[in-house]
Amino acid sequence: MSVRNTKAGFNSLNGYGINAFTTQELEAIHAATLQVFWNTGIKVETPEALDIFAAAGATVQRKDKYGIVKIPNYMVEESIQSTPKVGMFYGRRPEDDYFTDDNRVGFTAGFGEHVKIIDPETRKVRPTVKQDLANITRIQDALAVTPVIERAACSGDCLPASQPLHNYAAMVENTSKHCFLGFGGGKNAEKIIEIAKIAAGGEEKFLDRPTVTGFVCPTSPLTLVNEACESIIACARGGIGISIIPMSLSGASSPATLAGVVVQHNVEVLSALILAQLTRKGTPCVYCGCCTIMDLRLACSPVGVPEMAQLSVAWAKIAQFYKLPSWVGGCASDSKLADAQQGYDFTLTAMPSALAGANVIYGLGAIESILTFDYAAMLLGAEQAERIQQVVSGITINDETMALDLIHEVGPGGEYMTKKHTFERMRDMSVGKLFNRLNRDAWEQKLKEKPIAEQAYDAADEILKNHKPMPLPEGAMAKINDLIAEYEDELK
Repeated sequence: MSVRNTKAGFNSLNGYGINAFTTQELEAIHAATLQVFWNTGIKVETPEALDIFAAAGATVQRKDKYGIVKIPNYMVEESIQSTPKVGMFYGRRPEDDYFTDDNRVGFTAGFGEHVKIIDPETRKVRPTVKQDLANITRIQDALAVTPVIERAACSGDCLPASQPLHNYAAMVENTSKHCFLGFGGGKNAEKIIEIAKIAAGGEEKFLDRPTVTGFVCPTSPLTLVNEACESIIACARGGIGISIIPMSLSGASSPATLAGVVVQHNVEVLSALILAQLTRKGTPCVYCGCCTIMDLRLACSPVGVPEMAQLSVAWAKIAQFYKLPSWVGGCASDSKLADAQQGYDFTLTAMPSALAGANVIYGLGAIESILTFDYAAMLLGAEQAERIQQVVSGITINDETMALDLIHEVGPGGEYMTKKHTFERMRDMSVGKLFNRLNRDAWEQKLKEKPIAEQAYDAADEILKNHKPMPLPEGAMAKINDLIAEYEDELK
């Protein structure tokens, strides 16, 4: 499910009520970005990428194992213009498509590749395995609030070099929605695209409706490492899009002022976008961000903090400035459990991002500063996300919804509870699922039976037992497994 604003006169730069910047400030950020591109440049580690930049007219200063690329203004502007303005994230069936027109706001689980999980059976923390990712994906497939699927755990029990292939195999078998994941380099990207073609039922069907997008992570500050360059080039040539997501820490890998973070981040995102456009003009690109601060007192990078919320709003607004789809961090918590802090952290970062009009907000289920995934946090977060979506959907004003005839009929001192109008529309009102609205006596009895976090674990288990995702084409999984096995033989 996704939500879009339906009110007349909606301004894409205003979102649903949060304005991080004035138009003049956005223009100042862009101007500063152009200065960094031309005066400072970016570090690029891959010779092929250096050749692509040089052939297009960038200034390339080659070093021993890298180059410094300085990009002229016109190349930046032309690359932004050639990038598609609407994110078209195709599912394996049309009803699972998610488009970012009309400022839709959706959510997804995970916050990158979680390496630990609270085991739903033992409630103990352990490393993640491939089946965990399959299960998390299946739950997301069942949730209306998650229109796209992010890789929420790593296949830690598989060969590290081929983990991205196992990750995608676990995902595509358990959802028909569009999948996002890191590919881990050019060769992996090529193999994952092959898997996607098998899952789609053939190359022609896949290229007509690509069902996977690759995450690319520029390294802060201002670096495109080999893995990122290879993935960008392979995705562009393979006919799929990229989601560009720097992960800088303010005070460590980016400036200690948020405005400085914004400028550096913008350069990093656009550097990858430019390489993608120079490789294949029209390559879809998503403007992403999940930056936070380095807490120098504790030597940690917290996520349930005001700065994370401020920066995520900034990424949504800058994406709107460039007319690009956006993907931002939110929902995650520094708490170690699905407790009160987790709920507060979730809303602190998710609500502002939604009000800013971010197209995808990710982090459902992410706890312990995104190291650990938890089913209870995911299901409770999903319900909160639905409530946030209702808030940002606005109030539709027209003759029918204003109900003037009914107001006149009931008149002063009347009542609406027994009216047909109320019965016809009561199902449109919000309903508590895990969150309860019981009176105190009923609430105390329910909590004696099972605390809310335990109810959430039960809800996750119920989905896993009963939800059946759309199957892959006949024989597809066997072909995918064979492809991975052959690839792993090559890697040995």
